[in-house]
Amino acid sequence: MDAGGASDPSRQMRVRFVTKLPAPLRMSPTAIAVPADLSRMGLSEIVNSLLAAAEPDHQPQPFDFLVDNELVRMPLQQFLNAKGLSAERVLELEYVKAVAPRKQEEPRPHDDWVSAVDGSNPSFILTGCYDGLARIWKDSACTHILEGHSGAITSTRFINKGLLFISLLCFPLKSETSIGMNHPSRIGAYKILRGHTSSVQSIAVDPSKEMLCSGSWDSTIKLWSVEGSEEDGDAVSIKKRKTDLSGPEESQLEVLVIILSEFLGHLSVVRRLYMIQFN
Repeated sequence: MDAGGASDPSRQMRVRFVTKLPAPLRMSPTAIAVPADLSRMGLSEIVNSLLAAAEPDHQPQPFDFLVDNELVRMPLQQFLNAKGLSAERVLELEYVKAVAPRKQEEPRPHDDWVSAVDGSNPSFILTGCYDGLARIWKDSACTHILEGHSGAITSTRFINKGLLFISLLCFPLKSETSIGMNHPSRIGAYKILRGHTSSVQSIAVDPSKEMLCSGSWDSTIKLWSVEGSEEDGDAVSIKKRKTDLSGPEESQLEVLVIILSEFLGHLSVVRRLYMIQFN
C-alpha cells in the first residue's frame, strides 16, 4: 500500500464467507485468499462462483457483505484501514441477499435526513428533519409544515390530540385542515420553552400526557408541566388574542407550560429519554 492509503491491486488477504441464509446458499466456511481491493460486486462474483461449483443449478445473484454487523461499502483494504482492523487475520465476511432500493414513485417534501418520527397520534404522523422543518402527514400526504427551528429537529412528540412539541417548540394542531400534497399549510410555533443553554436533543412525554421531559447538549434534563385544553374529537380548543393593538385577532391554543425540575449529573449530551408510569 502506498503512503496515500491506496490499495495494491496485487495484494491479497484471507477471508472466510459465512451466512445465515438457507442451505442452497451456504458454502463450506473455508478461508480463501482474495484480492484486497475487492468491493461488493467483486465479492458477489466470488460467492456466486463458489455456490455454482457446489450446486450447478445456482442462479447468480447480488449479495451484500457485513463485518461485525456493519455493511461493507468500500474495498476490503480501505474498510480495514477505516476500522483499524488487521489484514493479517482471517476476515469473516457474512453475506446476505442484496435488497434493491425501493423506487420512489412520488417525491416527498423532505429536503434532508428524516431524524424523528412519532406515530402515536391515531390520525397523523409527525416527522422531524435536518432541514429544520417538521411535517404532519395524513393518508400519505403532507398536510402541515411546522416552522420555527434554526437547526436540525431530532425529537418530536404529540402531547394530546391538539398539541404537539418539536424539540421545545409548541404547535397547535387543527386536524380539520385538509390540504393537498402540493399545498401543505405552514404553521408557526405558538410557544418556545426556554431553559436549556444548548440545543435540545431528545424529548419524551409521560403516559398521562401531563409532563414533558427534555434532554440537551448542555448535559441537563428538564421536566416540564404541560396544561393544554382540548375539545372532544380531533379539533383543538383555541382562544382569540390580538398580536398588537391594530392587528387582526389570531387564534392561539390555550396552553400553560411550567418547568418543574432540573436534573444534573450527565457529563455529555442526553441523547435518549423515556418516561415510564409505575403502578
